[in-house]
Amino acid sequence: MNVNVHAQVSPYESPWTVDQRIKMVLWEYVWLIFCSWTPKPANAWRVAWLRLFGAKIYGNPFVHQRARIQIPWNLTLHDRACLGDRANAYSLGKIEIHAHATVAQEAYICTGTHAFDRPEMNLLTAPISIGAHVFVGARAFIMPGVTIGDYAVIGSCSIVTKDVPPYKVAVGNPARVISTRQVSAFV
Repeated sequence: MNVNVHAQVSPYESPWTVDQRIKMVLWEYVWLIFCSWTPKPANAWRVAWLRLFGAKIYGNPFVHQRARIQIPWNLTLHDRACLGDRANAYSLGKIEIHAHATVAQEAYICTGTHAFDRPEMNLLTAPISIGAHVFVGARAFIMPGVTIGDYAVIGSCSIVTKDVPPYKVAVGNPARVISTRQVSAFV
């Protein structure tokens, strides 16, 4: 796992520069004022704001107006990727959601934790990758550093603490693989 340890002198100091904090606050207000109230068909408008704030956008992803993106410049969305209603991309580190993947309502994708073994409790971030055609169920929680392979399914309310191989169905707390997903070709 590629873990980034952020420099902090104490647990009370921010790991972010003043410029980064200003940009984050500006983003919060931009999303609130220009995006959070828009109807679903205004997706292109929301995606344009994400792109303006540094998100890497490929093709035509969908971002629900009530989705929450912490730091858009750490987010990559591919064609037809979907961040659902109240899904939370806590992108303190990099999050990449590949083509046709769905992150369902209220799922939480969390790239940050803390070094609890150090007195300054440094922020630790690790990237998350959600493969193509993955389905992350409602209220699932994806931990920092996890990679979910293509076509995998994460069950609702599952807590994913380690990588999930392609085509596997994982459920529970902690999530464990229970079966293999069978995918039929579109006819």
